[in-house]
Amino acid sequence: MADRTFLDWPFFEPHHKTLAQELDLWAARHLGDIDHGDTDAACRALVAALGEAGWLRHSGAADGETLDVRTLCLIRETLARHDGLADFAFAMQGLGTGAISLFGTESQKAEWLPLTRSGKAISAFALTEPQSGSDVANSTMTARRDGDHFVLNGEKTWISNGGIADVYTAFARTGEAPGAKGLSAFVLPADLPGLDVVERLQTIAPHPLATLRFSECRVPAANLIGAPGAGFRIAMSVLDVFRSTVAAAALGFARRALDETLTRVTTREVQGAPLFDLQLVQGHIADMALDVDAAALLVYRAAWTKDSGAPRITREAAMAKLFATDHAQQVIDKAVQLHGGDGVKSGEITERLYREIRALRIYEGASDVQRVVIARQALGLHQGG
Repeated sequence: MADRTFLDWPFFEPHHKTLAQELDLWAARHLGDIDHGDTDAACRALVAALGEAGWLRHSGAADGETLDVRTLCLIRETLARHDGLADFAFAMQGLGTGAISLFGTESQKAEWLPLTRSGKAISAFALTEPQSGSDVANSTMTARRDGDHFVLNGEKTWISNGGIADVYTAFARTGEAPGAKGLSAFVLPADLPGLDVVERLQTIAPHPLATLRFSECRVPAANLIGAPGAGFRIAMSVLDVFRSTVAAAALGFARRALDETLTRVTTREVQGAPLFDLQLVQGHIADMALDVDAAALLVYRAAWTKDSGAPRITREAAMAKLFATDHAQQVIDKAVQLHGGDGVKSGEITERLYREIRALRIYEGASDVQRVVIARQALGLHQGG
């Protein structure tokens, strides 16, 4: 049974604890019914199920609401502990429409958020390009103004939900200034002429991923999110919120690995005694438990800080993502080791977790990028900035 004592920490309000408990029960009852044999179909089914149950209403903010980051993190942690693809399905509904929630016009919110929050439309976040992953300021996809339209040309790649999304938030260079100050954000229906899926990408943990090509793709100017040239700031603000939730997903994977390992070492016998009786095994369990709690503290500190009104949580989110993802990898590796041959058997939970955790150390800011962010923030604080 997963440790839930952290819900009594002062980071949370009573409704957070209630939500986490209710979602845990719902996930245990319903997620096992989803067939994962066809990844695209599974994601569609998961989005529909999460929407029908009301969980997706937390993925976006409409009608004067604000995104509650603690709620987002609790949902991602809980879903990840039960099913990695369910976590992915929920996360992309939030990330894909995050720019609309935070910066969209009332008409943009009215058009898309009811659909994505009900599970009737699938969303995606199109930022990464073939030659500019972490270096967003170097994006080269262009959006040329043409009367009351913009014309988009370029490519986006490693786009989660690419190929199954109904709506994309995409970033392109409108040229107001060089570098970061010349990008803008757009909301794009997936059926726009000139927007094509040119490659589906396969990874060690199957998810819908694709490369998109924009060829003279005409977009109404009304689809611009925020001001022209504000795209970089919008993208960073969205990632500032959702980066903490990536850490929460890693925390969910790590909790599941710890739970599975505790069951293993207390039921598996070696020379007539439980595996847990070996002191070296106890040492591994202690390290795993420590990593889980330390990650949880960083995750929910970041989420609480944002919910308490901080305009940005760049430092807190970077620390949470770096520590939680890197140390979840270590926790899961120990789980595999302590499961022996069963730990790498295809279809086993530990084997699945081992594949699922790796990508989290790359997307939404790779671990080494987070180290650069943290170092610069530390220098800024030291210099009084």
